[in-house]
Amino acid sequence: MEVFHNTASRQLSQMFIAIFFFHISEYLLAIAIHGRRNVTLQSLLISKEYMIAMLFSVLEYLVEYAFFPGLKEHWWLSNLGLALVVTGEITRKIAILTAGGAFTHLIRTCREKNHRLVTRGIYSFVRHPSYSGFLIWSVGTQIMLLNPISTVAFAVVVWRFFAGRIPYEENYLKRFFGTKYVEYARRVPSGIPFVN
Repeated sequence: MEVFHNTASRQLSQMFIAIFFFHISEYLLAIAIHGRRNVTLQSLLISKEYMIAMLFSVLEYLVEYAFFPGLKEHWWLSNLGLALVVTGEITRKIAILTAGGAFTHLIRTCREKNHRLVTRGIYSFVRHPSYSGFLIWSVGTQIMLLNPISTVAFAVVVWRFFAGRIPYEENYLKRFFGTKYVEYARRVPSGIPFVN
């Protein structure tokens, strides 16, 4: 097996660049918005489970490349995955920049003095555009690698995560903003399929 054949080299390079850019830009945006002393390494959004999922996806790629190299040669599909990665990244970063100081990586359980409800810009189309962006980005990374198992697994796992997180977060948003948030949620979809 030629691990650094043109196909593998391009697809794996794109994957590692996407991961690096995603996490470094999240961290730097958090510092720019909240100040260095208010940001921890948690803003890199790297957990043990995330690392295992990404390692599994690389392992899947290498095994499939070794035994079914033709599976990795569908460039139109790989390029679609790359387009989804870019779309998800842009969507998430626009959401972060639009929300500004109202955006945090951890769910707020207490309303802070400067916490405001953001309903303009990308938030006028979906309530949780950063979650939409991450779902698109994460599934796109696996389509880009032409990983059928990881594509399905990432879609299911990330969807389930947000299907649980959104109601939990919105419980607090309803407490913080009352009927204003309820009316907003009635008008604007969550941005995650099948999650109201």
